[in-house]
Formats: sequence, structure tokens, C-alpha cells
Amino acid sequence: MIPLRDSTRSSSVPVVAYTVIAACTAIFLYTQGMTEEMRAAFYATYGAIPRVVLGGPWPQAAVGLLTYNFLHGSWLHLLGNMLYLWIFGDNVEDAMGRGRFILFYLLSGALAALVHMLTQTGSDVPLVGASGAIAGVLGAYLLLYPGARILSVVFFGWFVRLMELPALLVLSLWFLLQVVEGLWSLAAPGVVTVAFWAHVGGFIAGVVLVRPFAARPRAGWTG
Repeated sequence: MIPLRDSTRSSSVPVVAYTVIAACTAIFLYTQGMTEEMRAAFYATYGAIPRVVLGGPWPQAAVGLLTYNFLHGSWLHLLGNMLYLWIFGDNVEDAMGRGRFILFYLLSGALAALVHMLTQTGSDVPLVGASGAIAGVLGAYLLLYPGARILSVVFFGWFVRLMELPALLVLSLWFLLQVVEGLWSLAAPGVVTVAFWAHVGGFIAGVVLVRPFAARPRAGWTG
């Protein structure tokens, strides 16, 4: 299932979401001019390395928890993340306001990284990518706009259809898939290279943080 657009209109220009998309794209293009050795060193410096973050030194660890959100390993990695931020980020930013949204985004990314690191405590492999922070955006969107309609490409074996589905269904299925894939990654260490637990952690962070960060309540909340 690939989302293409949502039915919720924003009342403001999503400056933060657009800036993050531009920054991630610019940094990725910058890394494409590097040799493989230079790129590996760049990711090691600005990515979030579990052993470093959990064991120090803290200046590098603190930088990595922020900067890893803006690094990507491939065009597919970049485009997939930016598509989700483009579709869902504007509405969450609209609900929170720009200042709250950037803090929410970075905090969700940091918490997502820490959840991933609990499964990779001694690893020297840098975590890169915006997917943890964007998972936080998805968690927030689920609570803010559960009844929104998401136009999606849905695959049924060899058949492909365009369908409008409720956000509650699309995002719940997305989260369930991350949990299943995350459990598989624990059963097959070293085989799975996608940080599914960062996605799980980011999504849960978004669900928990949306109430204090949103500027105004939405009809989707209960309790």
C-alpha cells in the first residue's frame, strides 16, 4: 500500500515540513558527490550510532540523535520518507504550529532512535533516515484525523488498484506491519537492515506526544 494524498486541507503553509524535505534532499545530493569512504565517514559522524549514544561521549551522541534524521542511504530511502512527510506532515504542523511541530518532529526522531538502540546496544552501525521522526508524524495524524481519507495504491497480488481508505485503517495497518517486521528482525539478527523498531518507537512517541504538542484539540480525540 502506497499513499498518494490525503483529504485533509491545511489552513497554513507547512513551512517546517517543506524545509525538512528541502534539507534532507540537499544533504542527500551533497553526499552523492562523495567517495564511498567519505560517505561512510560522514554517516559515522552525523548518524546515530548505538554504542556511542548509549555509552558516550555525549557531545557526539547528542548531535547524532538530531542529525541522523536528515541523512538517507539511497534515493528510494529518501523519496519514500519524503512522500510520507509531504502527505501527512502539513496537517500535523497545521494542528501544532511551526514551533511546536519542529520540536515534536525532532523529539519523535530522538525517541525512535533510542527504541531502535535498545535492540542494537553494542552496534557500531550508524542509524540514518527520517523514518523514525516521520513515524511520529503518522502517530499524531492517526489521533488528529482518524476519519481522513487516504488515496492509496493497493496491491492485490499482480493486481493494482487506487482506493480511498480511512486514515485509521491505513496507519493502523502500517504500524502493525512495522511491529511484525520488527519481531522478524529480532529473530533474524544481521539479516534485516531496516530499523523497524525505530518506526515503532517513533509512532508510539507521536501518539503519546500529540496531546501536549497540538495547539488545539481535534474531534478525533476521546477520553
